Amino acid sequence: MILKVIEARYVRDYILELTFNTGEKKNFDFSQVYNDGICVKLKDMSYFRNFTLDPFSVDWNNEIGFAPEYLYSNAL
Repeated sequence: MILKVIEARYVRDYILELTFNTGEKKNFDFSQVYNDGICVKLKDMSYFRNFTLDPFSVDWNNEIGFAPEYLYSNAL
């Protein structure tokens, strides 16, 4: 089975609750990645909260995306 994020919900700060196609829900804190490269854009809260879902994962303006496997493995 290909892992996918099928739902994302803003929780607080830089945390999103992600629902995977396995049925599991996990929280991912994006503050652990927003200091590197293009991800610095995520520090802007209005940008951060304006996420969408692409066919596999969370996406910001077709600029920033994360593999669902990465999110799954590093979420709480």
